[in-house]
Amino acid sequence: MPRRRQNGGAAGSAFVQIQRQARSLLSNLRKQIRSKEIELKRLKEEELRLGGLTGRAASAGSVGVGRGRIDWRTVLGQVPKQFKASDIRRVRGLKEKRPSEIFAAITRWIEAGMVKRRARGQYERT
Repeated sequence: MPRRRQNGGAAGSAFVQIQRQARSLLSNLRKQIRSKEIELKRLKEEELRLGGLTGRAASAGSVGVGRGRIDWRTVLGQVPKQFKASDIRRVRGLKEKRPSEIFAAITRWIEAGMVKRRARGQYERT
């Protein structure tokens, strides 16, 4: 038969109990973190959907693929009265836009009478 420790048995079982409690707490904490991450993901998706409905750009935390449509009228309001295409790129969220998309927006503004072409590459809000 194995010999029992005289004083180490009680201390050992107390340590084992604390280890079990710590494992249980850690497991519960991990479950809570997972559920909060799932909730956060759901809220971000809801924000994108609602942002798409209102025509407003999404928050900085959701910059990237699938950020929704751009409200070009809002962008026009954010550029100076006299501007160039490079000024449009400084608007938040438009830095990586292709030149064709930016010039298509400028063309739409001109056709709508919201912008006039002053010189080559220079425009003015009306």
